[in-house]
Formats: sequence, structure tokens, C-alpha cells
Amino acid sequence: MRPQERLAGADFLRATACLLVLAHHLALRLDMRRIPDELASTAHILRFGNFGVAIFFVLSGFLLARPFWRALDAGSDMPSLGTYAIRRAARIAPGFWVAATVSFVVSLTLLAVPLTPELALRYISGLLFMSQWHWRTFFPVEADGPLWSIPFEVTSYVLLPACFLLLFRLPRLRQRRLLARCAWLCVIAVVLIAHLAILRLFALDDIGRGWAYGLQGGAKEWMPNYNPIGFFAVFALGALAAGIDVMLPARRSFWFDAAALLAFGIAGYRLAISPGGSAEAYGWLDIPYGFPVFPLAIATALVSLCHSHRLGRLLDNAPVRYVAKISFGIYIWQEIILTLIQRLDPGSFGASSDNVVTGWLQSCGLTVALILLVATLSYHLLERPAIDLGNRMTSRPPNRATPFKV
Repeated sequence: MRPQERLAGADFLRATACLLVLAHHLALRLDMRRIPDELASTAHILRFGNFGVAIFFVLSGFLLARPFWRALDAGSDMPSLGTYAIRRAARIAPGFWVAATVSFVVSLTLLAVPLTPELALRYISGLLFMSQWHWRTFFPVEADGPLWSIPFEVTSYVLLPACFLLLFRLPRLRQRRLLARCAWLCVIAVVLIAHLAILRLFALDDIGRGWAYGLQGGAKEWMPNYNPIGFFAVFALGALAAGIDVMLPARRSFWFDAAALLAFGIAGYRLAISPGGSAEAYGWLDIPYGFPVFPLAIATALVSLCHSHRLGRLLDNAPVRYVAKISFGIYIWQEIILTLIQRLDPGSFGASSDNVVTGWLQSCGLTVALILLVATLSYHLLERPAIDLGNRMTSRPPNRATPFKV
């Protein structure tokens, strides 16, 4: 994204999302039975860093919907779906495919997981971004659990332009901003109804269900609450926020700084009260990660930061922008590195230390350094060349550029 297209606060939220997910997976390595009582509440809150997944969905919906809203408001044609598809594939597919393949090899070698037809099916369905539709294939590989969310997000990438296509085919919505946003609310309502139908029609039995049965048992525990349609509702809230954002005047105001701080407060509170409930923090309609309070708060913060006087630019400082730039690599490689460290050093993360917290922090420091290194290499050697290729394949005159490179 070129400097003039940069949206204040977007990098901060992207960096926050990936660091929250990293904190979640680091906290899972901490033996909660051995930590001091005064640190227990903090450790339990860290386990809810999985809320970062919701931030990613809101942010992606926000960024990808903006060109569609602008075209709809201007009465223009839809943005090029070819450009959209190529740039999305260039941004997501190479890193995902390489990480999934490395994880597949690690599971067969270091983890000694037997190569079965079902394991191969999970891997292939992941490569095709189709693993999200059944609990057996939910986790594409054994050594990299977080990859489950990428095919989920790809589903949202497909549903977003499909829903906008309906809006563009209704002439009354063109150049009628409020009516178009009301129509998008109807889209969200239909998505939620579809989610409810999935919960009722595809309930699973309890045979082999639960994390005690491994990743597939965990997938059976999550589904059908975790389904691509329900997650698109979170994505669609980000898209609605984009529709509101493009309606607002370009001028900045301190009122938006205050609104962003309030939204962050609400999001933080929703995350902080999650311990004591389910590990997935199921919200309304059993959609995870505090739906709809948490994603709505994040969407509000994103809109407010874009129009804030100082806060957005203050949060998007150089270190934050760098973490945001390599955030995809942090996300897709973290579990592989964590798995390798634990397998090569069984005493890591305080497992063999008298002071479990000190031992855990030492392992976390090493792990974070390795993850940042691998994510940097992934960005410069794999992701950036693919992004540049996608941009060259879809290059347009400057006055028609669309900010799909997110």
C-alpha cells in the first residue's frame, strides 16, 4: 500500500492481532498449575489472545470492502474481480502453501505421524483452501494448527464480492449511501440466519470429540460453531465499517481519538472478562471471540483511528509498521517453531525449571526472536516477490489503483 493510501491505525491493529495470537500460543505452553497465584489472572487473560483472529477478519473485511463501497457510491462498475482474485492469491497462497508443506513434512518426520490417506486428504484440502468445510480436514496439518483460519478467510474473500455483486445489481443502491449500508445490514442478517441453520443442521456427535483426541478431536469440539459462514459475519462487520468510513468527511478530529480509546476500552474489557467462560469465548449465536461486542469495538476503533487527529499516526510507529508488514509470516510460522523447540528441548517453557515463570519467559524470548527472524525471511524471500508479481500482473494507471494489497 502506497503512503498516500495508508490508513491510520490499520498497521497497529494488524500488528496487535498477530501478537495476540502469538501470546495465546505461548500461554498454552505455560503450566497453569505451577504459576504463582498473583500471576494467574494475567496468564489466563493471555490465553485469550486468540481474539486476534477476530481482529484479522474485521481488518481484512474493512480493507477489502473499501474499493467496492467507493465504486457503489460513485455509481461506477464493480472493481475488477480478476485484479481482486490475483492479488488475494498472491498475498496468501505462496506463504500458506510453503508453511503447510513444511508442517506436513515435520509431522511425518520429527513428530513421526503415520502417513495415512486421511492425513494426505487434510493436507491436499488445505492446499486447495477447502479444509474449512468438515471437521476431519479442519486442521490441514498436524504441526501448524493456526493454519486453519486461512481457508476460513479465503471463504470470506469469495463471499465479499459475491454479496457486493447483489448490491451492484440493484440500481436503487447506487449513489444512495445510507440505503446501500442498510442493504449490507440485511446481508449480515442473512449470514447470521445461515449460521443458525448450520448449527441446527450439522450438529456433531460426541464420539472422538474433544482436544484429548488431538487436532481432529478439537476440530469436532469447535464445529459447527466454527464455520466459514459464521466467520464471514465477523468479516462483514469490517466491511460495514468500511462503508461507514468512506461516508465520513476527510477531516480529522480529536473526537475520533476519544472514540477510538473508548472502543479499545470496550474491546479490552470484553477480552479481559473471558476467563471463566469457554476457551473460545463464544458470544451471541455461539460465534467465537466475543461476537458481536468485540468485533464491533474493533471495527469502531478502526474507523475512528482512520479519522483521528493524532492517535492513529501515533500508534502506527515504525516498529509497529514493521511487525504489521511481517505479520502474516509471524502467524503462519509461529506454531512450527514452537513445536520444533518443544520437541528438541522437552524442558523448554519452564517444564524442567524450578521457577516455571522464569523458564517460560526465557523460552518465550528465544521463540519470539526466532519467529521474527523466520517471518522476516518469509516476507522478503517468499511473500514480497509474490505480491510484486501480483501487482505487475494487475498493474493499472495510477488514477485507477485500488488498495487490494493488504
